[in-house]
Amino acid sequence: MNDTTNAAPAFCAKVDSVDNLIAAIAEENCVPGWTDHEPPLMWAAPHSALKPAHWQYERMRPALVAAGRVIGTDQAERRNFILRNPVPGNQFATTRTLVGAYQSILPGERARSHKHAPHALRVILESSGSYSVVNGMKHPMETGDIVLTPGGHWHGHGHDGEAQAFWFDCLDIPLVHMLEPMSAREHPDGWEHDIVECQDSAMRFAWKDTLARLDALDAAGDAAADPDRPLFGTTLTLDAPGMPTIDIKVHRMAAGWQGLPYRHNASSIYVVLQGQGRSEIGDRSFDWKFGDVMAAPMGERLRHRADQASVVVELTDEKLMRYCRFYQRQQLS
Repeated sequence: MNDTTNAAPAFCAKVDSVDNLIAAIAEENCVPGWTDHEPPLMWAAPHSALKPAHWQYERMRPALVAAGRVIGTDQAERRNFILRNPVPGNQFATTRTLVGAYQSILPGERARSHKHAPHALRVILESSGSYSVVNGMKHPMETGDIVLTPGGHWHGHGHDGEAQAFWFDCLDIPLVHMLEPMSAREHPDGWEHDIVECQDSAMRFAWKDTLARLDALDAAGDAAADPDRPLFGTTLTLDAPGMPTIDIKVHRMAAGWQGLPYRHNASSIYVVLQGQGRSEIGDRSFDWKFGDVMAAPMGERLRHRADQASVVVELTDEKLMRYCRFYQRQQLS
């Protein structure tokens, strides 16, 4: 074995106290692991630095209409408003792993094709005649539909209808930024060629099919097979293997329904497709209705109720948390 004693750097010989040691290793871009850190390296229970938040569609829709008047697709490839969680220093993230945005397109417009590493999806709020082209397949985007664009897929949007269309976008950009595999590319021709019409596709969950599947779950009435039911009504999890970081759940609640309180190791974005109600997220309470969006960060106490028959889409990193074996859920009193 080599004797490296004499090869020790000179600063080590000068260390005669803990403070000197800490100062010396700082010169080597090291910090001691035994001292306090801010933020700490570990803490007792899951929580997020982000806050519960609520965006009202009735306030954002007029802004999207105004954007349609003043911003063309030549100025903004995607005419959208990002929902930034209101914490200091945050530039765009809605939750720690996900970002959401309201987006709109005018009749006759096309949003150019591109592709990127982040996985993305759209929850369609108001649309008749708009569409999304995903890897050459043209998918309708009608009210209530959910359309997927997994990472690495070319995608662009267009509108053959007569009225402005509105939807909600969700992407895992904050996660991709943290993990650092970001890439993005514009389509060399601006738009895909040889586009094929596609009504049935794994990239699209049609609203009528979603309602039919919820009806079947309600008819079965098997609460044991649906552990989400006491917490968030009848729950349909949409199978989307191409979206490994985003779970898509559709919750339906009857008028007057109230769920039990719970918390879980996942962050969620809720998008209201029908009805109105109230959600308690941490120490905040939000009254919601059609088109509204809420952010529920990791570890917050959650409780939901429906004042009218309601359908709410939950976009969550639960799938990712389960894969990493971080996921837990606790029903609260």
